[in-house]
Amino acid sequence: MSSETAVPETAIQAVGLGKAYPIFRKPQDRLKQMICRGRRKYYDEYWALRGIDLTVAKGETVGIIGRNGSGKSTFLQLVCGTLTPTCGSLTVNGRIAALLELGAGFNPEFSGRENVYLAASVLGLSTEQIDERYASIADFAGIGDFIEQPVKLYSSGMYARLAFAVAAHVDADIMIVDEILAVGDAAFTQKCMRFIHKFRETGTLFFVSHDTSQVVSLCNRAVWLENGEVREIGTAKDVCYHYIADLHSERDTSNSFRIGGSRTAPAPATVVQDPRDDVLKSSQHRNTIEIFEFNDESPWYGVQGARIVGVELLDPQGNVLPSLDGGEEVVLKVTCQAEKDLFSPIIGFYIKDRLGQNLFGDNTYLSYAETPVQVAAGQAFAANFRFQMPYLPVGDFAVVAAIAEGTQIDHVQHHWVDDALFFRVHSSHVSRGLVGIPMHDIAFEVDGAHQPGHAP
Repeated sequence: MSSETAVPETAIQAVGLGKAYPIFRKPQDRLKQMICRGRRKYYDEYWALRGIDLTVAKGETVGIIGRNGSGKSTFLQLVCGTLTPTCGSLTVNGRIAALLELGAGFNPEFSGRENVYLAASVLGLSTEQIDERYASIADFAGIGDFIEQPVKLYSSGMYARLAFAVAAHVDADIMIVDEILAVGDAAFTQKCMRFIHKFRETGTLFFVSHDTSQVVSLCNRAVWLENGEVREIGTAKDVCYHYIADLHSERDTSNSFRIGGSRTAPAPATVVQDPRDDVLKSSQHRNTIEIFEFNDESPWYGVQGARIVGVELLDPQGNVLPSLDGGEEVVLKVTCQAEKDLFSPIIGFYIKDRLGQNLFGDNTYLSYAETPVQVAAGQAFAANFRFQMPYLPVGDFAVVAAIAEGTQIDHVQHHWVDDALFFRVHSSHVSRGLVGIPMHDIAFEVDGAHQPGHAP
């Protein structure tokens, strides 16, 4: 690898990068190829990766998404140097800590302790540095006395714990995480995610996951690989949306699946409880939610056997709300138009934040599973979801609305509308977590006695 073409603040730069493997049809062809020394080809080429152009700046977090066999792992192995490119150039600036597969770099006959020294030395630490950090590595892994046992006795989760613990202590400039968190228990996964969030402040991160919500929440950009080539590079939110839409289109067999719409910024519309409600409403933390109009040009996909023609937030009396406060009871109304006869339609929604993370949502399936509603072509129909709006942190939020037909597991997606309705929160008392839940009561007890407080 050469650093001559690298931009000063570039961590990784790939230009025309490709990797091919020879496929021999018969065992004797392998011997023939060795004898002819390249004068003739006795094999077919399988290109696992071809024509990859990508520049990653230092400190950037990039998600890699794609179906199985799309070339994700091959690309990461090229970045790590465990594979040699067939063509193109690759520049890497900085120490890499890679978590590509369970136990990579571990000797199964060695104990966990011995593998810590082995793996950390491969990643560039001296014996003295490993001695200094060993106690912290063992504590991070949290596998107890098993660290003195051969790793061939470890479960997949214990492998992941030890591998991540080593990678977290080698002062890497670039960290690569390839699905390894999928095998850990919930507590360890949370510990790893806390480390990753902290690492993002100073390091460059490549994150591979089939969980697009994780990619959206963690990554600045995303790279979508398909059949060994780049399908799309862009913001994590947009690329993951297009990837999910493509997965839905693949499941559809009607040849009528389409993707359309354009992303536009929400245009302001006419500005059309918890016991602390009065206090909150009279304070600077009032959780006022400004609602914008239904956006009929939002990105969408589906076969359009039915269309969503309106999404509104209403008060319990059915009046359209231009604004509301967190904690209030609201009705989300999704209005649809049938373009064909529908035998078991399902209407649903998600509320998501500015990063595209789904905060909450629901659909009509369970309410009508035993008595499916039938709608004739040309009829208008709607679903009304009545709920108490949680308190939301400051920022922009969006409603995703969808109409499908079938069951929650097996269905045809008629119309999925992304960013169908925007709303904005200007102030809030919510400083931690994704949402705040309205409380029925909050009270102190001292020696078993309730302490008076002001009615919040």
